[in-house]
Amino acid sequence: RYLLEQDFPGMRIGPEPTTDSFIAVMYGEAEGNVPGNALVVDPKKPFRKLSRFGNAFLNRFMCSQLPNEVLKSISIIDSPGILSGEKQRISRGYDFCQVLQWFAERVDRIILLFDAHKLDISDEFSEAIKSFRGQDDKIRVVLNKADQVDTQQLMRVYGALMWSLGKVIDTPEVLRVYIGSFWAHPLRNTDNRRLFEAEAQDLFKDIQSLPQKAAVRKLNDLIKRARLAKVHAYIISYLKKEMPSVFGKENKKKELINKLPEIYIQLQREYHISAGDFPEVKKMQEQLENCDFTKFHSLKPKLIEAVDNMLANKIASLMNLIRQEESNMPTEMVHGGAFDGTMAGPFGHGYGEGAKEGADEEEWVVAKDKPAYDEIFYTLSPINGKISGISAKKEMVTSKLPNSVLGKIWKLADCDGDGMLDDEEFALAKHLIKIKLDGYELPGTLPSHLVPPSHRKPFQTAE
Repeated sequence: RYLLEQDFPGMRIGPEPTTDSFIAVMYGEAEGNVPGNALVVDPKKPFRKLSRFGNAFLNRFMCSQLPNEVLKSISIIDSPGILSGEKQRISRGYDFCQVLQWFAERVDRIILLFDAHKLDISDEFSEAIKSFRGQDDKIRVVLNKADQVDTQQLMRVYGALMWSLGKVIDTPEVLRVYIGSFWAHPLRNTDNRRLFEAEAQDLFKDIQSLPQKAAVRKLNDLIKRARLAKVHAYIISYLKKEMPSVFGKENKKKELINKLPEIYIQLQREYHISAGDFPEVKKMQEQLENCDFTKFHSLKPKLIEAVDNMLANKIASLMNLIRQEESNMPTEMVHGGAFDGTMAGPFGHGYGEGAKEGADEEEWVVAKDKPAYDEIFYTLSPINGKISGISAKKEMVTSKLPNSVLGKIWKLADCDGDGMLDDEEFALAKHLIKIKLDGYELPGTLPSHLVPPSHRKPFQTAE
């Protein structure tokens, strides 16, 4: 709702548990709903494979279509709220985690939403996050309603969230958490307004870059599936080879299923395959329980060769084609809705702050603090109205900024490049130091509004 800036069919938002449905929010010329059973038989939609989850799921699945600019670039899958407490014990009637896993394998980004007031990771949420295993690079975390707590509480909430996530998500890297208040109402607590704005911009940039990376992500998934298919072929052919031709088939099957971890190690050594390419042992053992090993196929080396050739040669040329196509096409970005709200105008991120401060004003922005800077300037014994680099260095190093930063400030402030600073250039240097100490980035080149008045080139009038 926040991203689209309009209601979509089937939407219900409230503090109480609301939607218990998966809603695919997609672009459509006319606003409307398509129920799940109709959706999985539509050849134009990518949901046909979901029919295997049965009616219990399809009754809780629908597609909301609406003509929204945002949805021209991305589609959004709104999953049901996670159950906690007693509700977890009542079955949903379908395998919730399996459905999440199906979507997780096909999407570009997974966003986990946490509430600053309700941080507990319930059993079902924990299982849901575990179903995203192998898709960790797609996960981002949003800590919502952060304006409802003060700075000290927010710090504790963030720490508690990271601790809880560390217990559930088993990765060495720390997950990226975006802190903010994602709704259109006034902030309850404005102390961290700048933080929320910066975090929202980072999240928007992350989402906006998704259409550009979609082709590469699909190619990456193709490579993953090809490697997995190759490993499956080795496993299946090995099990087939080990089966007796007449008696004791059932006992041998049980023995092979129990020995699967050892079979994995043997195949890794024999075919020089990484352990990370193998499917999860427990899951594979469960699936093999229902299979007839005698009906498995023997290994077909020609097919394996074809896959190896694809991975070694074809994929590289395909990657080059994608890069060429991307360079010839305009950069695809998500537009519309909340993405346009902070793009331009005085409410754009960083507008009127740091080096951009004073861009709209006629008076030189440094002038307001120049009297204080002049007092320091005249204590540095200027000669002919200028101080040397040595004198300037003594004052500039008191900021404790590293030499690499001070060197950049010197280049920007020494407008005439004479290796000395006059009173205006010194005031500019002090202003740039203040910008850096306030946490803003320095500009690459000096913006026109920061150029000292005496160093501005007069406008040439046409004769």
